[in-house]
Amino acid sequence: QVQLAESGGQLVQAGGSLQLSCAVSGQNPNWYAVGWYRQAPGKGRELIAVISGDAKIIKYGDSVKDRFTISRDNGRNTVYLQMNNLLPEETGVYFCAADESVDAVRARPRIWGKGTLVTVPS
Repeated sequence: QVQLAESGGQLVQAGGSLQLSCAVSGQNPNWYAVGWYRQAPGKGRELIAVISGDAKIIKYGDSVKDRFTISRDNGRNTVYLQMNNLLPEETGVYFCAADESVDAVRARPRIWGKGTLVTVPS
């Protein structure tokens, strides 16, 4: 089992950029696929991007393609989400989630962090 800790959330102006980090700790952290989810105010969680443990498989949600980039540094046990050209509707709490495979993270991940708040004022 691993634990996840997000950081980097803050207020950023529309059109700006921000990088979020997800520290993965515990047993065999680099074995897990990790994804980023966003929960906008009053809405459910939406998958943004997911990356496999070896970084060979990457999937993005349609709304963020070409603007967001997920990556991981297995030497630092950290997964990143680089967000560019942020939109006001992308305000929300960003969670990282982990499970044994990319498909599991996309479907119903078992391990969650506590989230980090990103605010993009309109």
